Amino acid sequence: MVTIRNLQKSYKNFRVLDGLNMNVPAGEVYGFLGKNGCGKTTTMNILCNVIPKDGGDVILGDENSGEGSKIKIGYLPETPSLFNYMNGYEYLRYIAACCKYEGNINSRIDEVMEIVGMREGGKRTIKGYSRGMNQRMGIGAIIFDHPQILVLDEPTSALDPEGRADVMNIIRSLAQTGCTIILCTHILSDVEKAAGSIGILKNGKMVIEGKINDVLMDYAKPEIELKLFDPNERSVSLVRSLEQDPLIEKVDFYENTGYFVIRTNQLENAAGLLMKTLGENSIVPSEMKAVTESLEDIYLKVVNDNA
Repeated sequence: MVTIRNLQKSYKNFRVLDGLNMNVPAGEVYGFLGKNGCGKTTTMNILCNVIPKDGGDVILGDENSGEGSKIKIGYLPETPSLFNYMNGYEYLRYIAACCKYEGNINSRIDEVMEIVGMREGGKRTIKGYSRGMNQRMGIGAIIFDHPQILVLDEPTSALDPEGRADVMNIIRSLAQTGCTIILCTHILSDVEKAAGSIGILKNGKMVIEGKINDVLMDYAKPEIELKLFDPNERSVSLVRSLEQDPLIEKVDFYENTGYFVIRTNQLENAAGLLMKTLGENSIVPSEMKAVTESLEDIYLKVVNDNA
């Protein structure tokens, strides 16, 4: 649905986007990730025609269909500014006028209020809204004219758990209607629950992109956490010596906790080797468990890598 090629943007002598390539599949939630200052907001502003690009291409829809000019985008900034003196229904009527909505306005207002859970809250003046109600009303405004693409910048930041759950439920329900959603957030658990694909931006370039399950499979390194009943010099030395086996990538021992962390690409075989070694040497484990890196682990590793 969105294809970005070699996107360039600089502010004076600072290059924010340095040849960004990005591919957002149609009808999915796309988790757009990266540290503050890496170029995410600049990318979204260019995509939504808020600011001009210096170079590169932004293609909406099928490149060969010529439909790009007809595709509508709804953009929700991190802190949407609504008219505090209006109530929610009045605000949506204003939005309908702004976008010159051609359908039944009253019917669409009721429909949108139902989608964002504001049928009752919408009767109150916006000035009295909570942060969660404000975000839901902002989503209502950007979906009013049936956009095919939604760009959401930190839609759940600073919300309490209940408000965050409400907003994420709305996002998931919108995705089920076939809407393409670019979700920019630092809350990676939300991305894992909702996104089909992700892209991780660093220094103005895309460093990891793909289906979330493929990314986890390619980059998440399985580990075995082991704690011995009696971690004496002999047993610690024996477990550490497993690093010489081709099944084992690395063995770390953390004396302050008493845990070994054994890294491997062949979890089942490595676990079998470990149990065999412990049994043959009468070494008793008090705890042993397999651990797989999460999206957050991968993200932190990538964005903090100095390479």
